[in-house]
Amino acid sequence: MSTHPTPPPHCPASSAGYPPGGLYRLHGPEAEADPMGLYEKLRAEYGTVAPVLVSGDLPAWLVLGHRENLDVARTASRFARDPRGWRDMLEGRVPPDTPLGPMVAWVPVCNFTDGPTHERLRSAVVQGLERFDKRGIRRYVTRFANQLVDQIAGAGQADLVSAFSDQLPMLVMTQLVGAPDEHGPRLVNAARDMLQGTETALESDRYVTETLQQLVRERKIRPGRDLATWLLEHPADLSDTEVLMHLRVVLIAAYETTANLIANTLRTVLTDQRFRASLSGGHMTLPDAIEQVLWDDPPINAVIGRWATGDTVLGGRQIKAGDMLLLGLAAANADPCIRPDPGTSVRGNRSHLAFSSGPHECPGQDIGRAIADTGIEVLLDRLPDVELAVPEDELRWRGTLMSRHLLSLPVRFTPRPARTLRPEEASGRPAVYPPASAPAPVPAPRRPGRTGRRRLPTWWRRLLGSR
Repeated sequence: MSTHPTPPPHCPASSAGYPPGGLYRLHGPEAEADPMGLYEKLRAEYGTVAPVLVSGDLPAWLVLGHRENLDVARTASRFARDPRGWRDMLEGRVPPDTPLGPMVAWVPVCNFTDGPTHERLRSAVVQGLERFDKRGIRRYVTRFANQLVDQIAGAGQADLVSAFSDQLPMLVMTQLVGAPDEHGPRLVNAARDMLQGTETALESDRYVTETLQQLVRERKIRPGRDLATWLLEHPADLSDTEVLMHLRVVLIAAYETTANLIANTLRTVLTDQRFRASLSGGHMTLPDAIEQVLWDDPPINAVIGRWATGDTVLGGRQIKAGDMLLLGLAAANADPCIRPDPGTSVRGNRSHLAFSSGPHECPGQDIGRAIADTGIEVLLDRLPDVELAVPEDELRWRGTLMSRHLLSLPVRFTPRPARTLRPEEASGRPAVYPPASAPAPVPAPRRPGRTGRRRLPTWWRRLLGSR
């Protein structure tokens, strides 16, 4: 049974006066199969803030309203990010082997801190990420995306989840954090294994941690042009443990969110006639399509991560000190107060909460966009006639409290020969960042069409059958 358990005495619903049997679980078959349907059911019954149960039937509040999500995300004085104030943890109701462990176990990283400590740690991460040359990142993405397409181009069919979207983000991110090339494929598998919570998840977690520990040791001796080096050198004076933990957070967070974003965008492009019409009419570019997906199908549905610092009121609900709150990012994006008609286009509007908001807003969102945008462009340029190989209703997802991950995306296309590799690819050497002082190339002038709109790339016109 996935809904309506009797609330325990310490549950927020009980203290707020809700009748027994009025709670919904955010785990189990219903939540995993149709999270958006469950969110709308909760919105209809409770409004913008709903009492729910998470793994182990632990009580929490799910924030469904867009304005209320902003209030929680932006007000650290009322809703702290530090999990050590969680009342259920302090009173011994959280089992040591809870599946929520990675999300509620405090470690010295910026996303579990507030105030000056948060500012010190986050500044190191943000400034480190900002040092990457954006053209250099796109060259990495292009390199790895082409290599992944090379592996499937001759077959005429593929699963774009296992062969592309699950692979590309980690291959790119290992380069950015500074890990050697040979660790990329195994880190992809280990990260996926960790996030799925399999029997070997702990072993995979150890592999990721040990790999990053080795990286930190090496970069202290031989600095490079990578995030590990820049965190070690930052004036915030991070300890080795803080550097390790932040590399781990960046690597895992970027992997899961960007893999989901790529898969969701590809699925939408291949199945949604609205996208095809907008693209064929020149009303939407690939970056526009990605932003629309961030509204409609964000890579993260909900985030565990706020605890009330005192008794307060949110969305008309009485929140007690120590209560856990979940940011309902996907639900907030569908809030009828800001999107009365969810089917309408939101081109040019980035007020979605796919990357959260406030002081803990995702610092790597532009890198995630670049990986998705460039990777999908390479794929569709190489395989312009790609199409879904199964009926859309046969697609399946794996649901968790935080996200819904597409299990496979079978496609077919015309087989194509492998590319001729450039020398640096054939030798296995990674692409090299340009010098920091290198001038930006001057783009060739674009000649607008008669409508003044940007002309679609060849691969989009082929895909859409436009003339």
